[in-house]
Amino acid sequence: MREPVVVGNWKMHTTLAEARSLAEGIRNGCRGLAGVRVVLCPPFTALATVSEVLAGSGILLGAQDCHWAPQGAYTGAVSPVQVADAGARVVILGHSERRALFAETDEIVGQKVAAALAAGLVPLVCVGETAAERQAGRTGAVVERQVRAALEGRSAEEIGRAWLAYEPVWAIGTSQAATPAQPDVDGGLVGGASLKALDFIGIVRAAPSAKGRAGVPTR
Repeated sequence: MREPVVVGNWKMHTTLAEARSLAEGIRNGCRGLAGVRVVLCPPFTALATVSEVLAGSGILLGAQDCHWAPQGAYTGAVSPVQVADAGARVVILGHSERRALFAETDEIVGQKVAAALAAGLVPLVCVGETAAERQAGRTGAVVERQVRAALEGRSAEEIGRAWLAYEPVWAIGTSQAATPAQPDVDGGLVGGASLKALDFIGIVRAAPSAKGRAGVPTR
């Protein structure tokens, strides 16, 4: 059985002091846990701070995005090399909020995945359909298109290093949730609940047994 993964996406939340406190709380609450991989993804400004807190804990640090170039004249962007240098080992790419609010196309996500792999990062690629696409019966086609765009041309070794998060747009910020009753669900990408240490720790503790039953839903 594959080891479940629980990823906390803090989005655009936390000052440096808040990030340190939250990371310390999660680190302390996860001590001694086995059978689950945990990743925390703070904002760029807190990567170095959270990296320091997590050192030696076994909890991985992740970034919420990266650019497709290793360096260059891209004001405001952060490269995969810089992300890795700050201590991150995982990077979220293609999140629905990036696609919807920042006009990221499948092509851009594919470029970012290639850059992340080249920098030695684990790309956590988000895919998923909108409510309209789901109602039109296009879920499979949309997800397949997004996966192909992200991983096409990559070697078997590179594909094996990538993680996929089924993140249906219709389930984000709503009372609806994607069902965990799928055989290949290996964890959860957690948003709001990851901003409360006790809530997130509870999800992490439940992950190994939930994986044994039917998987852990993405929230």
